[in-house]
Amino acid sequence: MAAVSDRGLRHHRNEDAFAIGTAALPDGSPASVAIVCDGVSSATRPDDASMAASKAASETLLAALPRGTNPQQAMHDAIIAASRAVNSLAEEPATAREQAPHQNAPACTLVGAVVTSGLLIVGWVGDSRAYWVPVDRSAPPARLTEDDSWAAQMVAAGLMNEAEAYADERAHAITGWLGADAYELEPHTAAFKPDRPGVVVVCTDGLWNYAEAAEEMARVVPLDAATHPLHSARVLVGHALDGGGHDNVTVALVPFPAVPQGAGSA
Repeated sequence: MAAVSDRGLRHHRNEDAFAIGTAALPDGSPASVAIVCDGVSSATRPDDASMAASKAASETLLAALPRGTNPQQAMHDAIIAASRAVNSLAEEPATAREQAPHQNAPACTLVGAVVTSGLLIVGWVGDSRAYWVPVDRSAPPARLTEDDSWAAQMVAAGLMNEAEAYADERAHAITGWLGADAYELEPHTAAFKPDRPGVVVVCTDGLWNYAEAAEEMARVVPLDAATHPLHSARVLVGHALDGGGHDNVTVALVPFPAVPQGAGSA
């Protein structure tokens, strides 16, 4: 597996972060872990928030999986750990708070995936996404996450169709995030058992804004992504930059089923 992050063409810094790693389950079979975070630009220190969240979540997963923790429970616990890590950034000296009283506490979104030999787990808070793209492109791809966003709420409530909602200027206002001033934290997790090989695309909106529907994402994911994830991640970042690169762009590609540690190509 591999991940690539780019500042994009319009931003002066990269507020995204990622962490990837592998672990052995108690039976010796492999597990792959990928976490991608997107800093909330309207908050203070969004880059620090993303870095803290990705590190805490990945470390929690890589410690829990070898102990035999249920992968979906491990993902839930990892999001809680990431939330605590971001919250702790807000505990700064009073002088620092007084210097920027108008700014919100550090905040970010998070999306993650755990891939084993037969199971795919995703977890998220915010509007970063995970997609499933099968190696056999005659099979349908799928989006695995549902955004915590204004647009998603409008669609879910039946007040707008998806095209109308995402065309609205409020579309990408997030309704869930990690941070001390977040609403009540609701980690989302979901489990899947794919019936064929494929690749999981874990990304920020800096990518999916240029390939929003699952079918669009599948079209831009190279056919050999499962065997050449680093090259393919670079291709996907290039697609976003060619489209305008209006945001930071981060993507991790995780082949399913999981590849044993040390196997595969970089």
